[in-house]
Parts: sequence; C-alpha cells; structure tokens
Amino acid sequence: MKESLLPVSNVTAVLPGGFLHKACKFLVAFCALHLCVVLIYYLSGADFYILQYFRRNQQFQNDTIINSTLLPTAISTKGIEELNDCPTTSPLLVGPLNIVFSMPLDLEDIRKTNPDVTDGGHYIPKNCKALQKVAIIIPFRNRDDHLKYWLHYMHPILQRQQLDYGVYVINQDGDKTFNRAKLLNIGYVESLKEYAYDCFVFSDVDLIPMDDRNIYKCFKQPRHLSAAMDKFGFGLPYNQYFGGVSALSKNQFLEINGFPNNYWGWGGEDDDIYNRIASRSMYISRPDTLTGRCRMIRHNRDNKNEPNPQRYTAVNFSS
Repeated sequence: MKESLLPVSNVTAVLPGGFLHKACKFLVAFCALHLCVVLIYYLSGADFYILQYFRRNQQFQNDTIINSTLLPTAISTKGIEELNDCPTTSPLLVGPLNIVFSMPLDLEDIRKTNPDVTDGGHYIPKNCKALQKVAIIIPFRNRDDHLKYWLHYMHPILQRQQLDYGVYVINQDGDKTFNRAKLLNIGYVESLKEYAYDCFVFSDVDLIPMDDRNIYKCFKQPRHLSAAMDKFGFGLPYNQYFGGVSALSKNQFLEINGFPNNYWGWGGEDDDIYNRIASRSMYISRPDTLTGRCRMIRHNRDNKNEPNPQRYTAVNFSS
C-alpha cells in the first residue's frame, strides 16, 4: 500500500469540517441576535399593553366614582353657595288652589311636568339659595293612587315655595299592623344619610294643602301645617291635635326624642307627640284657618291599620 504524501496535520486543515464549524458559529450568533431583537420587541409590546390596560382600568375606576355621584344618595350642591338667599316670601306663590282627585294620573307624566326634580325626588332652586333644607317624609303602604295625587300637586307647590327639598316615601312591607310613627323615625334617620337637612315635614300621603302660602318649612316652634282639614269641616277636632302634616326642625325633633315607636295601628302617636312638645316648654304653631286648609283623599280604613285599643293608655306614659 502506498503511504500518504501529505502530513496528517495538513489534511485536517483542508477538510470541509472546519468551514462548517465556523459557519455554524456564525449562524448561532445570528440566531441569538435575532432572538434578542424579537425578545426586545415582545417585551416592549407587553409593557405597552400592560400600560394601556392599566390606563383603561384606571379610567374605568374613575368613571365609576364619577358616575356614582349621579345616584339619588349623592345630592350635588355645586354653585349653590354663590347664590343670594331666596326671599322670605316667594314671589312665585299663587295662593288658593283648586284641588280635585277625579283625574287619572301617570307617574311618567308627573316626571315630565317636573323636569327640575332629580331622581330621588330632590329639588334645589336654581336662582337663589333656599333658606331651609327640608326632608318631606311620607309613611306609606298600599296607597299608590294617593301617592300619585300627592306628587302631582306637591312638587309644583314645593318648587314655588323655593325650598331645597327631598321627598322620602317610607314603605312598610308585609301585612303586619301599620306603625306610622316608627316609619317617620326611620325616614328622619335615612334622609340624614343623604343630605344635611335641617327641617323635617311629616305628611300623610292623602293630604294636600289648598293654598301654597302654607309653607312646608320649620318655624321657631313645632308647626302643625294641616290646621284646617276638610274632614273636620276645615277646623280642628281638638286643640291639641297634631296629626296629618307637621314640621319639626332637627333640634326640635331631637329635643322631643323623635316619635314613639310603640303605637301599632291607627291613632295615639300624634297625642303622644303633643305631650312631648308640651313637656319641654314648647307649643304648637299653626297657619291661619284659611291658609292652613287641606283636602283629604277619601278612602276606607286600611287593612291592618285598625284603631289601636291601647292608644289611650300609652299616651299617659308619653316621654
């Protein structure tokens, strides 16, 4: 056999394997560079997406906070402090009113005719700062038609009186015996959670004033607003009567410790309130018998609101 004419070392230098080795190194380096570039773009895109996602979610949170202020429980008073006080006597009053209960009413129509009343039944005068913030509290159960009449007549009246007011219908659910006074206490507490009211008008749903000069506001003494009801021949059943519609300032309400909670059924709670007022050296004020006229919606006695047989005994323990 013939020997190789070339040294082994020289043979390995010219074999194709060396070239392939260098080419593979270059290819690996190129792929690594490409991978780095791709990774950089990917991470940059991910960061951008995360930033955009954060911004979108942050905006959603901000919108939620802003939109929550549109709920009835958040009453805006922006700009009110810059207005002049409303006059003591509103120039919008018209005096005696014709109150009838014969026409059918629709809540949507009532809403449309009172566009300045916001959701939740709140109204603030636009051209002046109201002298009082009045919560009107209505104890309620199964009187839908009566409530429609009340809203139909009272929203225009209260707006002409230039009151900063809110209406609170406190419904007793279920079929247990009605407790008017407890509902009034609940209305007082709940209304103050929404707004800084300083006056509280407690009104039966079936009573409408016949004169808008009978202002639904508070006075230096507890106010009996339904001073001359047609039910009683436009008079009072007795001098101590405090039923129907009454007004108490926040301080007056706290002074008498609110309404009694132990009167289930019809009657007695108003006489209890009179005793509380008298025992604290206060007295009942009223409008005159013409201005204080009110009309009542005729109806049968409600089920589960029968006369309370214990009312006369309970009144003797007024506190």
